Amino acid sequence: AVQCALNRPAFFAERLYRSMKGAGTDDSTLIRIVVTRSEIDLVQIKQMFTQMYEKTLATMIASDTSGDYQRLLLAIVG
Repeated sequence: AVQCALNRPAFFAERLYRSMKGAGTDDSTLIRIVVTRSEIDLVQIKQMFTQMYEKTLATMIASDTSGDYQRLLLAIVG
């Protein structure tokens, strides 16, 4: 809760990374964050994600998902 209050983009970037790292994807977390933050601060989250993990959010989504699901997420992320 404190991290969210101090640096919201970093908080969500970390949650997105955790949802996709390792084997498998936590689809519910990934979808929830991308969709709910898309019109609020997804641009800042994407920038923070790149700073923290040295890869873009779109690259990680592309490597961790497939099909229509992947195309939809990438369309939202931009």
